Amino acid sequence: MVEIKASPDPAANAIPKVKAPQYAYIGGKVVPLEEAKVSVLTHAFNYGTGIFEGIRGYYSAENHQLYIFRLRDHFERMEQNCKLLKIRLPHSIDDLCRLTVRLAEMNQLRENIYIRPLAYKSAQRIGVRMNEENDFTLFMVPFGDYLSTDRALRVCVSSWRRLQDNAIPARGKICGAYVNSALAVAEAQDNGFDEAILLNEDGHVAEGSAMNLILVKRGHLVVPPKSDNILDGITRDTLTQIARQELEVETEVRSIDRTELYSADELFLCGTGVQIAPVGFVDHRRIGQGTSGPITRQLMRIYDEILHGRLGKYSYWLTHVY
Repeated sequence: MVEIKASPDPAANAIPKVKAPQYAYIGGKVVPLEEAKVSVLTHAFNYGTGIFEGIRGYYSAENHQLYIFRLRDHFERMEQNCKLLKIRLPHSIDDLCRLTVRLAEMNQLRENIYIRPLAYKSAQRIGVRMNEENDFTLFMVPFGDYLSTDRALRVCVSSWRRLQDNAIPARGKICGAYVNSALAVAEAQDNGFDEAILLNEDGHVAEGSAMNLILVKRGHLVVPPKSDNILDGITRDTLTQIARQELEVETEVRSIDRTELYSADELFLCGTGVQIAPVGFVDHRRIGQGTSGPITRQLMRIYDEILHGRLGKYSYWLTHVY
Protein backbone atom coordinates (compact mmCIF):
# COMPACT_ATOMS: atom_id res chain seq x y z
CA MET A 1 0.00 0.00 0.00
CA VAL A 2 1.21 3.51 -0.84
CA GLU A 3 1.91 5.62 2.21
CA ILE A 4 2.15 9.40 2.11
CA LYS A 5 2.32 11.65 5.11
CA ALA A 6 -1.04 13.35 5.42
CA SER A 7 -1.32 17.11 5.31
CA PRO A 8 -3.24 19.07 7.97
CA ASP A 9 -7.03 18.86 7.83
CA PRO A 10 -7.97 21.18 4.93
CA ALA A 11 -11.47 21.69 6.33
CA ALA A 12 -9.96 23.78 9.12
CA ASN A 13 -9.16 26.57 6.68
CA ALA A 14 -11.41 26.63 3.63
CA ILE A 15 -9.27 29.28 1.91
CA PRO A 16 -5.55 29.02 2.67
CA LYS A 17 -3.76 32.29 3.33
CA VAL A 18 -0.51 31.11 1.77
CA LYS A 19 -0.26 29.09 -1.42
CA ALA A 20 0.99 25.63 -0.53
CA PRO A 21 4.04 24.13 -2.26
CA GLN A 22 3.23 21.75 -5.09
CA TYR A 23 4.18 18.08 -5.05
CA ALA A 24 4.43 15.23 -7.52
CA TYR A 25 4.94 11.48 -7.18
CA ILE A 26 7.81 9.87 -9.08
CA GLY A 27 10.18 6.98 -8.52
CA GLY A 28 8.09 5.69 -5.62
CA LYS A 29 8.17 8.87 -3.55
CA VAL A 30 6.69 12.34 -3.24
CA VAL A 31 8.95 15.22 -4.24
CA PRO A 32 8.51 18.94 -4.89
CA LEU A 33 7.03 19.37 -8.38
CA GLU A 34 10.13 21.10 -9.72
CA GLU A 35 12.23 18.06 -8.77
CA ALA A 36 10.05 15.55 -10.66
CA LYS A 37 12.35 15.07 -13.64
CA VAL A 38 13.64 12.30 -15.91
CA SER A 39 16.92 11.86 -17.78
CA VAL A 40 17.22 12.78 -21.45
CA LEU A 41 18.23 9.14 -21.95
CA THR A 42 14.84 7.87 -20.76
CA HIS A 43 13.27 5.46 -23.24
CA ALA A 44 9.83 7.13 -23.08
CA PHE A 45 11.33 10.56 -23.74
CA ASN A 46 13.12 9.29 -26.84
CA TYR A 47 10.46 6.94 -28.24
CA GLY A 48 7.11 7.95 -26.76
CA THR A 49 6.72 4.66 -24.85
CA GLY A 50 4.39 5.77 -22.11
CA ILE A 51 0.73 5.45 -21.15
CA PHE A 52 -1.04 8.39 -19.58
CA GLU A 53 -4.43 9.37 -18.27
CA GLY A 54 -6.19 12.69 -17.99
CA ILE A 55 -8.36 13.11 -14.91
CA ARG A 56 -10.20 16.20 -13.74
CA GLY A 57 -11.03 17.51 -10.31
CA TYR A 58 -13.69 20.20 -9.77
CA TYR A 59 -13.74 22.53 -6.81
CA SER A 60 -17.00 23.53 -5.14
CA ALA A 61 -16.54 26.76 -3.20
CA GLU A 62 -20.01 26.23 -1.73
CA ASN A 63 -19.03 22.88 -0.21
CA HIS A 64 -15.30 23.64 0.24
CA GLN A 65 -14.73 20.37 -1.57
CA LEU A 66 -12.65 19.12 -4.49
CA TYR A 67 -14.37 16.36 -6.45
CA ILE A 68 -12.34 14.03 -8.67
CA PHE A 69 -14.49 12.64 -11.46
CA ARG A 70 -14.56 8.88 -12.17
CA LEU A 71 -11.14 8.37 -10.65
CA ARG A 72 -11.25 4.58 -10.46
CA ASP A 73 -12.55 4.29 -14.05
CA HIS A 74 -9.55 6.23 -15.30
CA PHE A 75 -7.06 3.98 -13.51
CA GLU A 76 -8.87 0.87 -14.70
CA ARG A 77 -8.54 2.12 -18.28
CA MET A 78 -4.90 2.96 -17.67
CA GLU A 79 -4.21 -0.54 -16.36
CA GLN A 80 -5.72 -2.03 -19.52
CA ASN A 81 -3.81 0.33 -21.80
CA CYS A 82 -0.50 -0.42 -20.07
CA LYS A 83 -0.74 -3.97 -21.39
CA LEU A 84 -0.21 -2.58 -24.89
CA LEU A 85 3.34 -1.52 -23.95
CA LYS A 86 4.03 -4.33 -21.47
CA ILE A 87 3.98 -1.91 -18.56
CA ARG A 88 2.92 -3.05 -15.10
CA LEU A 89 1.59 -0.37 -12.79
CA PRO A 90 3.54 -0.28 -9.50
CA HIS A 91 0.44 -0.15 -7.29
CA SER A 92 -3.08 -1.55 -7.22
CA ILE A 93 -5.93 0.55 -8.55
CA ASP A 94 -7.18 1.13 -5.00
CA ASP A 95 -3.76 2.35 -3.94
CA LEU A 96 -3.47 4.61 -6.99
CA CYS A 97 -6.82 6.18 -6.08
CA ARG A 98 -5.65 6.73 -2.50
CA LEU A 99 -2.35 8.14 -3.74
CA THR A 100 -4.16 10.63 -5.97
CA VAL A 101 -6.37 11.85 -3.13
CA ARG A 102 -3.43 12.21 -0.74
CA LEU A 103 -1.39 14.11 -3.30
CA ALA A 104 -4.33 16.44 -3.94
CA GLU A 105 -4.60 17.00 -0.19
CA MET A 106 -0.93 17.87 0.01
CA ASN A 107 -1.17 20.28 -2.91
CA GLN A 108 -4.07 22.12 -1.25
CA LEU A 109 -5.56 23.21 -4.57
CA ARG A 110 -8.91 24.95 -4.27
CA GLU A 111 -9.76 25.35 -7.92
CA ASN A 112 -10.45 23.08 -10.87
CA ILE A 113 -7.48 20.82 -11.57
CA TYR A 114 -6.11 18.41 -14.15
CA ILE A 115 -4.45 15.23 -12.90
CA ARG A 116 -1.86 13.43 -15.02
CA PRO A 117 -0.72 9.89 -14.13
CA LEU A 118 1.94 8.55 -16.47
CA ALA A 119 3.46 5.06 -16.62
CA TYR A 120 6.48 4.82 -18.89
CA LYS A 121 9.48 2.83 -20.04
CA SER A 122 12.28 4.19 -17.88
CA ALA A 123 15.40 2.46 -19.26
CA GLN A 124 18.14 4.98 -19.94
CA ARG A 125 19.58 3.86 -23.24
CA ILE A 126 19.34 4.19 -27.01
CA GLY A 127 17.33 1.51 -28.84
CA VAL A 128 13.61 0.96 -29.36
CA ARG A 129 13.47 -2.50 -27.74
CA MET A 130 11.15 -2.48 -24.73
CA ASN A 131 12.36 -4.19 -21.56
CA GLU A 132 11.03 -4.51 -18.03
CA GLU A 133 12.27 -1.17 -16.69
CA ASN A 134 9.19 0.94 -15.94
CA ASP A 135 8.36 3.90 -13.74
CA PHE A 136 5.28 5.83 -12.74
CA THR A 137 4.65 9.50 -12.03
CA LEU A 138 1.64 11.50 -10.96
CA PHE A 139 1.16 15.25 -10.86
CA MET A 140 -1.67 17.76 -10.94
CA VAL A 141 -2.04 21.38 -12.00
CA PRO A 142 -4.75 24.06 -11.94
CA PHE A 143 -6.73 23.80 -15.16
CA GLY A 144 -9.53 25.74 -16.81
CA ASP A 145 -11.09 25.21 -20.23
CA TYR A 146 -9.04 23.30 -22.80
CA LEU A 147 -11.26 24.71 -25.56
CA SER A 148 -13.85 27.44 -25.31
CA THR A 149 -17.16 26.09 -24.03
CA ASP A 150 -19.08 29.39 -24.08
CA ARG A 151 -19.28 29.59 -27.87
CA ALA A 152 -19.65 27.17 -30.74
CA LEU A 153 -16.36 26.11 -32.30
CA ARG A 154 -15.28 26.29 -35.92
CA VAL A 155 -13.62 23.02 -36.93
CA CYS A 156 -12.31 21.37 -40.07
CA VAL A 157 -11.84 17.84 -41.31
CA SER A 158 -8.10 17.27 -41.16
CA SER A 159 -5.96 16.05 -44.04
CA TRP A 160 -4.23 13.83 -41.46
CA ARG A 161 -5.83 10.43 -40.90
CA ARG A 162 -6.46 8.84 -37.52
CA LEU A 163 -4.02 6.19 -36.37
CA GLN A 164 -4.85 2.58 -37.21
CA ASP A 165 -5.19 0.00 -34.45
CA ASN A 166 -2.66 -2.25 -36.15
CA ALA A 167 -0.07 0.54 -36.27
CA ILE A 168 -0.39 2.46 -32.98
CA PRO A 169 -3.60 1.52 -31.15
CA ALA A 170 -5.83 4.59 -30.94
CA ARG A 171 -7.77 3.00 -28.06
CA GLY A 172 -4.74 3.44 -25.79
CA LYS A 173 -3.50 6.77 -24.48
CA ILE A 174 0.02 6.15 -25.77
CA CYS A 175 2.30 9.17 -25.45
CA GLY A 176 3.91 8.87 -28.88
CA ALA A 177 0.54 8.51 -30.60
CA TYR A 178 -0.33 12.09 -29.75
CA VAL A 179 1.97 13.35 -32.48
CA ASN A 180 -1.01 12.42 -34.68
CA SER A 181 -3.16 14.78 -32.61
CA ALA A 182 -0.56 17.55 -32.65
CA LEU A 183 -0.26 17.46 -36.44
CA ALA A 184 -4.01 17.65 -36.89
CA VAL A 185 -4.69 20.49 -34.46
CA ALA A 186 -1.69 22.49 -35.72
CA GLU A 187 -3.00 22.25 -39.28
CA ALA A 188 -6.47 23.32 -38.15
CA GLN A 189 -5.27 26.31 -36.16
CA ASP A 190 -2.82 27.40 -38.85
CA ASN A 191 -5.84 27.60 -41.15
CA GLY A 192 -7.95 29.62 -38.75
CA PHE A 193 -10.04 26.84 -37.16
CA ASP A 194 -10.39 26.02 -33.48
CA GLU A 195 -10.08 22.25 -33.82
CA ALA A 196 -9.75 19.31 -36.20
CA ILE A 197 -11.83 16.23 -36.89
CA LEU A 198 -9.94 13.18 -38.08
CA LEU A 199 -11.18 10.44 -40.39
CA ASN A 200 -9.89 6.90 -40.20
CA GLU A 201 -8.31 5.10 -43.16
CA ASP A 202 -11.77 3.87 -44.24
CA GLY A 203 -12.91 7.47 -44.56
CA HIS A 204 -15.24 7.35 -41.57
CA VAL A 205 -15.32 9.98 -38.84
CA ALA A 206 -13.13 9.00 -35.89
CA GLU A 207 -12.79 11.86 -33.40
CA GLY A 208 -11.32 15.28 -32.73
CA SER A 209 -7.59 15.81 -32.33
CA ALA A 210 -7.66 14.56 -28.72
CA MET A 211 -11.32 14.10 -27.86
CA ASN A 212 -14.39 12.13 -28.84
CA LEU A 213 -17.16 13.43 -31.08
CA ILE A 214 -20.93 13.10 -30.72
CA LEU A 215 -23.44 13.97 -33.42
CA VAL A 216 -27.11 14.75 -32.76
CA LYS A 217 -29.59 13.79 -35.46
CA ARG A 218 -33.39 13.60 -35.25
CA GLY A 219 -33.44 13.64 -31.48
CA HIS A 220 -30.84 10.99 -30.74
CA LEU A 221 -27.07 10.78 -30.38
CA VAL A 222 -24.84 9.13 -32.96
CA VAL A 223 -21.32 8.01 -32.03
CA PRO A 224 -18.63 6.06 -33.92
CA PRO A 225 -17.92 2.50 -32.73
CA LYS A 226 -14.71 1.80 -30.85
CA SER A 227 -13.51 -0.20 -33.85
CA ASP A 228 -13.34 3.00 -35.92
CA ASN A 229 -10.05 3.87 -34.20
CA ILE A 230 -11.30 6.08 -31.40
CA LEU A 231 -10.36 6.36 -27.77
CA ASP A 232 -12.72 4.49 -25.48
CA GLY A 233 -13.83 7.72 -23.85
CA ILE A 234 -14.97 7.94 -20.24
CA THR A 235 -16.66 11.29 -20.84
CA ARG A 236 -18.40 9.90 -23.91
CA ASP A 237 -19.70 7.01 -21.82
CA THR A 238 -20.84 9.46 -19.14
CA LEU A 239 -22.79 11.61 -21.59
CA THR A 240 -24.55 8.72 -23.31
CA GLN A 241 -25.68 7.52 -19.88
CA ILE A 242 -26.88 11.00 -18.90
CA ALA A 243 -28.70 11.40 -22.23
CA ARG A 244 -30.61 8.17 -21.70
CA GLN A 245 -31.35 8.56 -18.00
CA GLU A 246 -32.05 12.28 -17.79
CA LEU A 247 -33.26 13.26 -21.28
CA GLU A 248 -34.64 9.94 -22.59
CA VAL A 249 -32.34 10.37 -25.58
CA GLU A 250 -30.94 7.14 -26.99
CA THR A 251 -27.54 6.64 -28.62
CA GLU A 252 -26.88 4.95 -31.95
CA VAL A 253 -23.41 3.45 -32.35
CA ARG A 254 -22.34 3.20 -35.99
CA SER A 255 -19.80 4.47 -38.50
CA ILE A 256 -20.32 8.10 -39.51
CA ASP A 257 -19.55 9.46 -42.97
CA ARG A 258 -17.85 12.83 -43.33
CA THR A 259 -20.84 14.38 -45.11
CA GLU A 260 -23.13 13.45 -42.21
CA LEU A 261 -21.29 16.06 -40.15
CA TYR A 262 -22.59 18.79 -42.45
CA SER A 263 -26.24 17.79 -42.01
CA ALA A 264 -26.12 17.17 -38.25
CA ASP A 265 -28.70 18.93 -36.09
CA GLU A 266 -26.07 19.39 -33.39
CA LEU A 267 -22.45 18.41 -32.96
CA PHE A 268 -20.11 18.56 -30.01
CA LEU A 269 -16.70 17.38 -28.90
CA CYS A 270 -16.25 15.75 -25.51
CA GLY A 271 -13.49 14.46 -23.28
CA THR A 272 -11.89 14.95 -19.89
CA GLY A 273 -9.86 17.91 -21.09
CA VAL A 274 -12.36 19.52 -23.45
CA GLN A 275 -15.42 18.62 -21.32
CA ILE A 276 -18.32 19.43 -23.71
CA ALA A 277 -17.50 21.82 -26.53
CA PRO A 278 -20.29 22.62 -29.02
CA VAL A 279 -19.40 22.82 -32.71
CA GLY A 280 -21.07 25.50 -34.85
CA PHE A 281 -19.28 25.10 -38.17
CA VAL A 282 -17.51 22.24 -39.95
CA ASP A 283 -15.48 23.12 -43.06
CA HIS A 284 -17.28 26.50 -43.14
CA ARG A 285 -20.68 24.79 -43.18
CA ARG A 286 -23.06 25.82 -40.43
CA ILE A 287 -24.29 23.10 -38.07
CA GLY A 288 -27.86 23.74 -36.93
CA GLN A 289 -28.08 27.41 -35.99
CA GLY A 290 -24.33 27.72 -35.63
CA THR A 291 -24.61 27.68 -31.84
CA SER A 292 -24.89 25.01 -29.17
CA GLY A 293 -28.13 23.09 -29.71
CA PRO A 294 -30.81 22.24 -27.11
CA ILE A 295 -29.59 18.71 -26.36
CA THR A 296 -26.00 19.91 -26.11
CA ARG A 297 -27.00 22.68 -23.68
CA GLN A 298 -28.97 20.29 -21.50
CA LEU A 299 -26.06 17.86 -21.36
CA MET A 300 -23.66 20.68 -20.48
CA ARG A 301 -25.92 21.81 -17.63
CA ILE A 302 -26.43 18.35 -16.16
CA TYR A 303 -22.76 17.43 -16.58
CA ASP A 304 -21.70 20.57 -14.72
CA GLU A 305 -24.11 19.81 -11.88
CA ILE A 306 -22.69 16.31 -11.55
CA LEU A 307 -19.07 17.47 -11.58
CA HIS A 308 -19.67 19.97 -8.79
CA GLY A 309 -21.57 17.57 -6.55
CA ARG A 310 -25.00 19.11 -7.05
CA LEU A 311 -26.75 16.01 -8.40
CA GLY A 312 -26.66 13.42 -5.66
CA LYS A 313 -27.83 10.43 -7.72
CA TYR A 314 -24.46 10.49 -9.51
CA SER A 315 -22.33 10.99 -6.41
CA TYR A 316 -20.81 7.52 -6.92
CA TRP A 317 -18.80 9.04 -9.78
CA LEU A 318 -17.13 11.55 -7.43
CA THR A 319 -14.17 11.05 -5.12
CA HIS A 320 -13.95 13.63 -2.33
CA VAL A 321 -10.50 15.06 -1.59
CA TYR A 322 -11.21 17.14 1.54
